[in-house]
Amino acid sequence: MLFCYHTPKVINNLKIKTMNEIASSRRTFLKKSSLLAIAGIAGPSVSSGFFTSHSMPESEVVDGEFTLPPLPYAYDALEPHLDKLTMEIHYTKHHQGYVNNLNKLVQENNIHATLDELVKNASKYPEGVRNNGGGHWNHSMFWKVMRPGGSSPSGKISSAIAGAFESLDNFQEKFASAASKRFGSGWAWLVRTPSGKLEIGSTPNQDNPLMDLSAFRGIPLLGLDVWEHAYYLKFYNKRGDYIREWWNVINWDQVAENLALAESNK
Repeated sequence: MLFCYHTPKVINNLKIKTMNEIASSRRTFLKKSSLLAIAGIAGPSVSSGFFTSHSMPESEVVDGEFTLPPLPYAYDALEPHLDKLTMEIHYTKHHQGYVNNLNKLVQENNIHATLDELVKNASKYPEGVRNNGGGHWNHSMFWKVMRPGGSSPSGKISSAIAGAFESLDNFQEKFASAASKRFGSGWAWLVRTPSGKLEIGSTPNQDNPLMDLSAFRGIPLLGLDVWEHAYYLKFYNKRGDYIREWWNVINWDQVAENLALAESNK
């Protein structure tokens, strides 16, 4: 979805509307959570295969439906690098939209599969399942590989990056190039390939390297959303500025955990 430039008055109205809707959603969520807690009900994790619940936000299936995983931090926690309003809209509108559409499609097509199964076997399902399942999976990972204040790579992930790209600076330069050159909407990725190498690439739309029909394959360790809705309110059309700011909020501990999980799934 493309955001065009809005005047401050329009943005303020949008913010008020968004906050009202968020407040309503929170009240509904708390009410349902209380009922589930009283009943002692817990939904099974939909994460399986390449990634466990430790590598993605807890995304549960409740009453047969996929649900939006909890955001690991407040909407304004990534300021000043990523702005609060964009985070609110990105999470509550875009990601929630993928979840809603996916639930509708799996019901209409009588599909019974985990999120990983939907993604890894994308060629077997309708295009809408591929798009919305990918959107749900990609964003569930995206929130986890960021954190307030960011961090620095260390230990095995630092050594792996140095071995594959000579230095962190070279890695960031190559990754930023892949993100900048992705034409239109899509994602940039750092993956571990089946041969055990670390590689950088990109995918269009909501595709990801786990999909059986993706031209770029591997187990995702780090992903960057370069759809315009991820940055347009703050950075307008300056994708490069967004990429530079994003480096300040990377959760390298999570990337290291993703690498460890990928290695354990040889």
